Amino acid sequence: MAEETEVITLVDEDGKEHDFEILEILEVDGYEYAILLPAQEDEEAVEAIILKFSQDEDGNEILIDPEDEEWEKVADIWEESRLQEGDDN
Repeated sequence: MAEETEVITLVDEDGKEHDFEILEILEVDGYEYAILLPAQEDEEAVEAIILKFSQDEDGNEILIDPEDEEWEKVADIWEESRLQEGDDN
């Protein structure tokens, strides 16, 4: 049976909505990060993006851009986990 893909909609700074597939949620150094893939029909040259879970001033859960150092660390860990999964197949 195929695994169902979870899709979320994010709103950019211009108010435009974009759908993303959630590839994975990773915990790194006590913080959670979402690995997202744009949910579009044209899958050529599509890159995954990494966003960090945070809270706004009202306590609502939001996704923000991580600092460059955080991004690199999460990307390395995610890439390593994907390579290990490939070795298991």
